[in-house]
Amino acid sequence: MDTDLTPLRDRIDAIDRQLLELLNQRARHAQDIGQHKHRAGQPVFRPEREREVIAKVLQANAGPLLSDGVTAIWREIMSACRALEARQQVAFLGPEGTYSEQAARQFFGSSCSFAACTDLDEVFRSQLSGSSAFAVVAIENSTEGAVARTLDLLLAHPVQICGEISLAIHHNLLRRHDGLDGVAAVLAHPQALAQCRQWLDKHLPGVERRAVSSNAEGARLAAHDASLAAIAGEQAASQYALQVAAPRIQDEAQNRTRFIVLGGQPTQPSGHDRTSLILAVPNRAGAVFGMLKPLAAHGVSMSRFESRPARSGAWEYFFYVDIEGHQDDARVARALDALRQSCAFFKNLGSYPIGRE
Repeated sequence: MDTDLTPLRDRIDAIDRQLLELLNQRARHAQDIGQHKHRAGQPVFRPEREREVIAKVLQANAGPLLSDGVTAIWREIMSACRALEARQQVAFLGPEGTYSEQAARQFFGSSCSFAACTDLDEVFRSQLSGSSAFAVVAIENSTEGAVARTLDLLLAHPVQICGEISLAIHHNLLRRHDGLDGVAAVLAHPQALAQCRQWLDKHLPGVERRAVSSNAEGARLAAHDASLAAIAGEQAASQYALQVAAPRIQDEAQNRTRFIVLGGQPTQPSGHDRTSLILAVPNRAGAVFGMLKPLAAHGVSMSRFESRPARSGAWEYFFYVDIEGHQDDARVARALDALRQSCAFFKNLGSYPIGRE
């Protein structure tokens, strides 16, 4: 059998050498572009350009490689080439093994430095202080809605969104050993506990549900105590040498979390963009209708509308709005100008390429 495979394996080895030479040619060209960008003061990471590259490759792909595989390969190629210009740091909610880390690595590729932070406040501080060039934070879940702390921090700090990524979230019950016997408490982030409520009610009724800062933190604690179980992903199970006592325990099969990427200079239009805003209007009849009127008047579609209390004690609210299109698009620019004039508070969080599912 091995003798029969030898010619095929030799051919693969030859193709690998060709691929390596071509990849190094690409890397040298990327270095030339990097030097030009450095002289021009342009950013190393251009999410709209990377989206364009992947879109062209997928369009040219004739198979048998699947689109997911091609996307992952090219993401890593671009990440490795980008690291030749500068190895940038990305902050995420830690510890290692969180979905936030998975989102960060999937968005930027592996050739970055990744910094685990203890809470969302530290993630924002890391990016704002310049310790990290970028930060990745969860903003909403398809089952439980918005991540409130992220919304509050977006309002409080001068950050800019430059990208997004949506992950399918598969929660598993993790323990030091298999089975459900002897579980004294289940640890997870509050959103994960809520996303698995029905399963916990059925399979672990009466067992304490303990909220922790992240699912990976729950996994870390469960690794030191056999009476504890954690809700987390497979990456956390591998990171902390835990068993999957029960797989995919989320109540909704199509459970997804959307993450946003903070940092960098404003992105250029990619042709498939989103713009995020925070708005407020005076507390009077018809004010919200008047706030949204410029969007309809200029043919701009709204994809998200979320309210948060202003904490003024006067029942006032901030509105988090996502609209389709880039702030440099003519119709979007006209709508934004009208919003600035009609709103009591206006904050543009940035335009960025819409993430691929």
